[in-house]
Amino acid sequence: MAFLELNRPIFQLVGAEADALGLECYVIGGFVRDLLLGRPCKDIDFMCVGNGLELAERVAHKLGRAEHLMVFKNFGTAHFLWEDLDIEFVGARKESYRRDSRNPEVSQGSFQDDLNRRDFTINTLAVCLNKNKFGVLIDTFDGVSDLNSGLIRTPVNPEKTFDDDPLRMLRAIRFAMQLNFDIHPDLWGSMPRLAGRMNIVAKERIADEINKMMACDEPGRLFLMLDKGGLLEVIFPEFCLLKGIEKVNGLGHKDNFYHTIEVLNNLAQLSTNLWLRWSAVMHDIAKPQTKRFEPGHGWTFHGHEDLGARMVPKLFKKLGLPGNEKMKFVEKMVKLHLRPIVLAKQEITDSALRRLLMDAGEDLENLLLLCQADITSKNPSRVSRYLRNYEVVKQKLQEVEEKDHIRNFQPPVSGEEIIRHFGIGPGPVVGQIKRCIKESILEGRIPNEREAALALMIELGTELGLESPKV
Repeated sequence: MAFLELNRPIFQLVGAEADALGLECYVIGGFVRDLLLGRPCKDIDFMCVGNGLELAERVAHKLGRAEHLMVFKNFGTAHFLWEDLDIEFVGARKESYRRDSRNPEVSQGSFQDDLNRRDFTINTLAVCLNKNKFGVLIDTFDGVSDLNSGLIRTPVNPEKTFDDDPLRMLRAIRFAMQLNFDIHPDLWGSMPRLAGRMNIVAKERIADEINKMMACDEPGRLFLMLDKGGLLEVIFPEFCLLKGIEKVNGLGHKDNFYHTIEVLNNLAQLSTNLWLRWSAVMHDIAKPQTKRFEPGHGWTFHGHEDLGARMVPKLFKKLGLPGNEKMKFVEKMVKLHLRPIVLAKQEITDSALRRLLMDAGEDLENLLLLCQADITSKNPSRVSRYLRNYEVVKQKLQEVEEKDHIRNFQPPVSGEEIIRHFGIGPGPVVGQIKRCIKESILEGRIPNEREAALALMIELGTELGLESPKV
């Protein structure tokens, strides 16, 4: 009989209150799993055979959290926060599912019923809190063995586990990524057959799972595993279209599916920014639609950055991702992702650098990280050459910015000033003068200074037949 040490006083308190009510009580699931793995865990799930709500009320009262207790009677659960812990109580239950919903119909069940409904064996581990068996580990499905061998396995037939709640297919992949575990072959075999069931899952719940995996050290594995499980075609078919190499006259292009995965993994070594990682996922998403073979030149993807940027809002909505400034950031990164790389391949002009500084603004550093990650090739000397050129671009951007202050560019002369100076109303002439001033600064014909811009404004107005006020 195995015992686990439970050092925090809350376990003794819950056990004592359960004994007072005559209830079997256990700490179960992720907390036990992470305790055995030596991982920190702030979520504690208590399961009792009987009325878990009454136990929750007594414990919350003893801890001074009664007014913060949240009760969900339909699901037989109760929840509150205490110190640094997120605490949940549930009575042992059985679940049954309708074909059109992953929300179960819940009824009171036995300890074994509750274990049977859980997703994976590593989450069925339970530790008794009752005084006569305090600390005894219950391992009905050999979850400890699966922890030791690094295996994700379901406690019952995976077809039933996944059919009941299709989101568990994504959770299997998430646990495999977060814990660096393998997924049992039976689970892999079930996923493609049940992938279509993902359509009953709210897209926001899918996005939440995917974002957790995108935060892992090697997020590219996510798309390989989604593809292996037949889930990618259901969740993100546009990514599937990146697959494959086409050849004409012996000339082929890179497989953009694996290239994108490589870029994502490269970027993960440089940044933990979730939305920059999504930019890596989306950066070549329009290549299938823009792919052309040009005789004498080879394969081209002209305009894929512009089309890709236009696709981002629709893809974010479809994937359940936020349609706010985070989406706008990804849209911007996709649109600009070729600009630094193009500069690294050619003679760099100050004008091109000023335009990039103006367009990228405060997101320049993120853009440069994305572009660095996008330098992939099986030819090491080519990669080295591009990276050297890329460092030159970064240095020149810094020099131009220090000299011209173009980042987050604001015109030194506003439209209102032009209107006041020449005594005219709003109209196309005002926009024409503003554009000429902006272009003159970007081309280096005048410095990015107010006095120079005002002088050019007066000169342009005179050429257009406008009169300046007499001094």
